[in-house]
Amino acid sequence: MKKYMSAFVICGALFVGACDGSNKAQEGDTVIIDFAGYMDGTQFEGGTATGFPLKLGSGQFVPGFEEQLIGVKKGESVDVNITFPENYYPELAGKEVVFKVTVQDIMKE
Repeated sequence: MKKYMSAFVICGALFVGACDGSNKAQEGDTVIIDFAGYMDGTQFEGGTATGFPLKLGSGQFVPGFEEQLIGVKKGESVDVNITFPENYYPELAGKEVVFKVTVQDIMKE
């Protein structure tokens, strides 16, 4: 009976460990995202993609974007608010925008 209970406790601990939030996106994970960028409530050209693989922490997107996806779960949608750098494309430089992002999948590192 002792062996049975020990095995039960170990399995239970493993199950609880699997539910500790590790299904949330973390730095180093690759998230597959759909996104659309909006400025002043209007979608802007070139700010949309579907099925885009983004490694969090890679610096591939403008500062502030990737950090806002840390902790997001698969299937979750979030608004990512950023201000484009002053040395960005002239039509977007220094502008505040909102990206509506849906996380389709998370690939753990």
